[in-house]
Amino acid sequence: MDFSSLHQFLSTTVAELAIKVLASLAFWIIGRWLIGRVVGMIQATMGRNHVDPTLTKYLGNIAAVALNIALVLGILGYFGIQTTSFAALLAGAGVAIGAAWSGMLGNFAAGAFMLVLRPFKVGDFVSVGGVVGTVRELGLFATTIVTPDNVMTLVGNGKIFGDTMQNFSALPLRRVERTAQLAVGVDPLDAIARLKAAVAAIPNVSAEMPPEVSLLDMNLNGCVIAVRPYCANADYWQVYFDTNEAIVRTAQQAGWPAPTPSQITRIVNA
Repeated sequence: MDFSSLHQFLSTTVAELAIKVLASLAFWIIGRWLIGRVVGMIQATMGRNHVDPTLTKYLGNIAAVALNIALVLGILGYFGIQTTSFAALLAGAGVAIGAAWSGMLGNFAAGAFMLVLRPFKVGDFVSVGGVVGTVRELGLFATTIVTPDNVMTLVGNGKIFGDTMQNFSALPLRRVERTAQLAVGVDPLDAIARLKAAVAAIPNVSAEMPPEVSLLDMNLNGCVIAVRPYCANADYWQVYFDTNEAIVRTAQQAGWPAPTPSQITRIVNA
């Protein structure tokens, strides 16, 4: 055995390997630093454009993962390792994960669109995906809603984005819908004047948009009066229940009889 040749081979190989290892460490350190700077610049740019912080964070994480994978593949290629098989493996894993998590990815995409389009925000009172309540959290996969009976409900973003959305807090005022059934014989015009004055005196009823009190319908019991005050969304239920009380109080003070069904029976002899 030629020890001199072996020694020369080992020294050359070890030296080359050491250089490659040191170079790889340098690539890794510098690459990680550059990735941090790039991700920081992306997040800073999105922050200056007032993009939602949740979306900014998740997009920054996605960019960081993609750049780190590219850095690892580059280092492996520097060592002479064929990265084509790794790329194919990553692609296959991506397809498998996408097929298995198609629903989750759909919720993710819908959440990203909602964070950008902002159809509603935290604190809004909404009707989405068949659920009515106040938005507590808008996540990338699901939205947390607290219903009026204080139940926390999670609705998938895909279902929300693919269905009708109603935002009751988007506009400054909301209309309360109530009706007053009058008995036969009660003057509807006098009832309208009395109800309009009573509803206008309810606290938190909008003065900018006066209450709408109008003759809505007529039936066997008498006339039906539509009572529609406007108020801020936060005062909706208070105005709703106070409107009911105002209708009852007005009827008592005016001495209106209780509405009862009336009908005429006519007997015809053969």
